[in-house]
Amino acid sequence: MVIKSKPSNPTDELLHDLSSVIQGDVRFDQISRALWSTDASIYQIEPLGVVLPKNDEDVIAVVETANKHNVSILPRGGGTSLAGSTVGESIIMDFSRYMRNIKEVNVEEKWVRTQPGIILDELNKQISHTGLLFAPDPSTSNRGNVGGALGNNSCGAHSIMWGKTVDNINTMDVVLSDGSTTQFGPVSGSQLESKMRLSNLEGNIYQSIFNIGEKNRNEILSKYPKIQRRVSGYNLDEFVGGNNFNMARFAVGSEGTLITITEAKLKLVPNPKFKGLAVLHCHDLIETMEATVAAIEMNPSAIELIGKMILTQAKSNLKFSRLTSFIEGDPEALLAIEVVADSESELIHKMNEMESRMKRGGWGYTMHKMTSPEDQKKVWDVRKAGLGLMMNVPGDAKPLPFVEDTAVSPEVLPEFVSKFDKIIKKHGTEAGYYGHASVGCLHIRPLINLKNQEGIDRMKGIADEVSDLVLEYGGSLSGEHGDGLVRSGYNEKMFGSQLYQAFKDVKNTFDPKGIMNPGKIVDSPPMTENLRYGTTYNTINPGNGFGFNTEGGSLPSAIEMCNGQGECRKVTSGTMCPSYMVTRDEEHSTRGRANALRAAISGAIPTSSLTDERMYQVMDLCLECKGCKSECPSNVDMAKIKYEFLSIYHQKNGYQLKNRFFGNV
Repeated sequence: MVIKSKPSNPTDELLHDLSSVIQGDVRFDQISRALWSTDASIYQIEPLGVVLPKNDEDVIAVVETANKHNVSILPRGGGTSLAGSTVGESIIMDFSRYMRNIKEVNVEEKWVRTQPGIILDELNKQISHTGLLFAPDPSTSNRGNVGGALGNNSCGAHSIMWGKTVDNINTMDVVLSDGSTTQFGPVSGSQLESKMRLSNLEGNIYQSIFNIGEKNRNEILSKYPKIQRRVSGYNLDEFVGGNNFNMARFAVGSEGTLITITEAKLKLVPNPKFKGLAVLHCHDLIETMEATVAAIEMNPSAIELIGKMILTQAKSNLKFSRLTSFIEGDPEALLAIEVVADSESELIHKMNEMESRMKRGGWGYTMHKMTSPEDQKKVWDVRKAGLGLMMNVPGDAKPLPFVEDTAVSPEVLPEFVSKFDKIIKKHGTEAGYYGHASVGCLHIRPLINLKNQEGIDRMKGIADEVSDLVLEYGGSLSGEHGDGLVRSGYNEKMFGSQLYQAFKDVKNTFDPKGIMNPGKIVDSPPMTENLRYGTTYNTINPGNGFGFNTEGGSLPSAIEMCNGQGECRKVTSGTMCPSYMVTRDEEHSTRGRANALRAAISGAIPTSSLTDERMYQVMDLCLECKGCKSECPSNVDMAKIKYEFLSIYHQKNGYQLKNRFFGNV
């Protein structure tokens, strides 16, 4: 599909050149640009346009056309970034609609070759018959894409056992910033020498990156955090650990700033035969941190923190309230401790040992041990929905992601979290706590109202103080969510001026024209710019039908309940969202509809677009099934919003004869 309404930002020549060579979709109309202007972060930037490539040739054509017109490009998958990594004034390449095929599975050698647009859970479902799985399992695995995991170096709950995405990559096929193609992977010494002699961009990359690594070896060894979870900056530490030179491992986590991935060969691991979950209930947050340190000694496969804010919201949520039977009493926090085994008897023994260890330490007032997959799934579903559940807190102050990805050594968690909490209280707010306690990566989200300057200043103040705290404990500002717009500005502070210059040298080597997702990792704008909700954010309220009493009292507040986390883009389970499941089109997701409507009522696009035919197309495939009302962790009720929209639309445009006919049957 090519939508050719006149673009307001890009030139007509750019649209023409792309439309003439792209086999996939090219969209430059104002509503499409609004649809892709946000992700799951606090940011909003309207792109130049959107391309949904169908194949490698489309990707190459986009890069070549971007070079010709001197505009930037931004590879994107599910748009689930919490850091603002996937928004920018660029041509967005969304791989999730078409480039989502598995090319080959090798069970004997334990690897899979796949395109970047496949959803992580979809990948594992399709290869489940092999008894193998791709290990990284972020909470967004039901809508996050493989390409996003590679670009972000995603991790998930089980990284204590299986590592980060960088630990699960073999090779990747990439398009470089000049449109040339190559494959990154491990190379021997002689192969490296051959690569460095190439008289093209690839040769310059190998030669320059090797030299940057050698030049900064001592600084890398000194400044990179000695923890399992560090995804801030570029992976220069890959070249000082004695491993084979592997540009694929280096490029993982580069957030689309260096390359565009078209295919990846991923490592697979055996699915554990038996799993058990021990859920420790604690009256005190610091108590859970102390218990974590002891639990790690028992070799668990995961230790997940679930804080009180999530538990409270889960109990009041239509879907998740049915899953909270495992909660006993009124805990301040839970620790979900998973163990794996080769037999049922071994599993029970391990769980009993874990319970005994917690009792000896005096941690927790009760522990529920679960061996049935059904019971365990309830806990995991609540944990994975934590982000969306917390965002359902009423009012304009929301638990926002800006210091939500700190990582430290687990041994210092009790002291670190205590000091973190004092910073939050010092700034007059509170926070939601959850995350991967097993590896010291906690997702702490302070309640902030970004619609006023006081809230923006509070966010910046907390971020500055937390960055000091993280560095005091030798940690990383990002443990899995990436730098993006929210943390890139702290990279020089974290790594020092010499390594920050090395990062800039890396960027200039791979991307001499600066067209690859600029403003991420290096040379970023201030974290307080490009906010989705800022001091200038205002809305009109065209609704006059429903009261929206349970959604904040107005149509705008009902629309704003969508925070962009993208649960509506799942395809392997549930009802939400049927139109997206069929079309795989952002436009026909609950998030897409909310984005389009919010853009119109806030003036991001002309308010008159609220009642034009293009907006009607966006809303038309909503089946009013209420799947979002029941399955969205934030309880977005797009069916109700659509009823109000149709009232507004028909007041302006009248009713067609068929509408009147069926309305009077």
